[in-house]
Amino acid sequence: MAFADTFKALSDPIRREILQLLKNGRLSAGEIGSHFDMTGATISYHLNILKKADLIWEKREKNYIYYELNTSVLEEIMLWISDLKGESEDGKEE
Repeated sequence: MAFADTFKALSDPIRREILQLLKNGRLSAGEIGSHFDMTGATISYHLNILKKADLIWEKREKNYIYYELNTSVLEEIMLWISDLKGESEDGKEE
């Protein structure tokens, strides 16, 4: 995992909002786009950055592409931050 791609993806409030939407389950690009006042191309741009950072997966079904969270990357970041802070896996300081 490239932390640079991950942090770049997380730095944008629109992409963070997309991740918030996806925490409730998979959505199509159209469903995601309906929550924003922007073009489909702009939504696609944000989704591509999230995919490049491995924060989301896409799955094709018939004529639709669905997106869902890849929580393993988020878990890796949380472990890295906890380690940086000097916390053990149970959240207590070492």
